[in-house]
Amino acid sequence: MLEFIDTIFRSSTATEPALTLSHALITVLVSVLLGGMISFTYMRTSSRAGYSPNFTLTMMLLPAIVAVIILLIGSNIARAFSLAGAFSIIRFRSAPGDPKDIAYVLFTMAAGLAVGVGSFGYAILFTVLLCLLMFVLNRLKFGQQKTAQRLLKVTIPEDLSYEEAFAEVFRSFGIAYELKKVRTTELGSLYELVYAVTMDNGTNQKALLDAIRCRNGNLDITLTMTPTAADD
Repeated sequence: MLEFIDTIFRSSTATEPALTLSHALITVLVSVLLGGMISFTYMRTSSRAGYSPNFTLTMMLLPAIVAVIILLIGSNIARAFSLAGAFSIIRFRSAPGDPKDIAYVLFTMAAGLAVGVGSFGYAILFTVLLCLLMFVLNRLKFGQQKTAQRLLKVTIPEDLSYEEAFAEVFRSFGIAYELKKVRTTELGSLYELVYAVTMDNGTNQKALLDAIRCRNGNLDITLTMTPTAADD
């Protein structure tokens, strides 16, 4: 039994046997299964509101593609250089992705590489362990910030002192703030204040805006979800 397990985890030797149809089919099948496991982990741990179906499909196919390339190259150095030259003429264009997405791409490529060299056992072992690690880190919310930075624009009448107009409101909600910009609008009859605020993710934003509306006479208020420049 131990010898059988050791055989599963033993990497292919330098004198690789000739490629057979059964070995190729098993390689593709295992790599696709591992790609599906990684893709499922990505979908379950994705923190964004939505994810691209094309990206999840790519993660399923990428291990098989890498494994097939490794099978075709084998130990032939000339073939490896010619394949590298062929891939060098391909230009990949994509929008800058999330660092987590890049990590998953490297994850799928590593799984395909391990399967391609014949290390099926290690490929399965490392894939399962890393997928479990992704679930654990997602469950623990590792690296997620407890506070968020927002941009708050408030319009006030000219008779309201803007220096400490909303200091009491901010203190009551436990919000750190910094007045970034002041400008006049409506021919000087109104002031627009721009605050950089830092609030907890659990802060009741509606209650905060209602409290500010009571101070500024129900004039315009804008709370930007994504921090932007104060000059906008």
